[in-house]
Amino acid sequence: MTAGVRMMDASPESRIAALEAELAAVRAEMQDFTATVSHDLRAPLRHIVSYVQLVQEDAGPQLEPEVMDFLATISDSARHMGVLLDGLTTLSRIGLTPLELGAVSLQELVQAVRADLTAKNPQRSVEWQVADDLPAVLADAALLRQALTHVLGNALKFTAPRAIAQIDIRTVPGAALEYVTLQVRDNGVGYNPAQQARLFRVFGRLHSTKQFEGIGIGLVLTRKILVRMGGSVSAQGVLDAGCCVDLQLKRA
Repeated sequence: MTAGVRMMDASPESRIAALEAELAAVRAEMQDFTATVSHDLRAPLRHIVSYVQLVQEDAGPQLEPEVMDFLATISDSARHMGVLLDGLTTLSRIGLTPLELGAVSLQELVQAVRADLTAKNPQRSVEWQVADDLPAVLADAALLRQALTHVLGNALKFTAPRAIAQIDIRTVPGAALEYVTLQVRDNGVGYNPAQQARLFRVFGRLHSTKQFEGIGIGLVLTRKILVRMGGSVSAQGVLDAGCCVDLQLKRA
């Protein structure tokens, strides 16, 4: 008899216990992966960066400028690999964090995230247009704050070329009354709609690192967070005409 048949024949309590055991095994596997990424893969990178630095300091005067450029490229690439590993570690931990669902005021949370981003970018000229009737949603406050930080941070980042950035935050009517759709719209550089499929891929950058910093993981983290809370996220962009991100959350 196959495992699937046995599962169907088992009582509801047995099936729930089996699924919980399977979930615990998956979480344990993910914890092992996170530990490997955090420790075992970082050690070789640290060695690469350290020994390149030693070569640069000890043999630098004897090396040709081209060779020094090679060493700098090696060091920069190793450091960038470390940043990518940080992103993967963060992504893996999202699924392991216990959910603490409760009523969360979108009004207060959006204003708090906006204040944080404004304090970190005091030189920017930004017109924040935040609706004053944002409702409460059923969410994990810490995880939702992380998701909003990614989304609003992206809006701030990709409006950098504008003399005055415009970021509009409001709710829009949805088909399901039990959900709230929070919309974040900006007047930034947008993106080519032909690249839409890459938007929610890990490291799926749509702009070069010379144009904008980042590793292309913010929206992936946002989607994973919202899915865990029973919501969803979608985005639409137009090249050089801004971007619109919709966050769908359960109404409190």
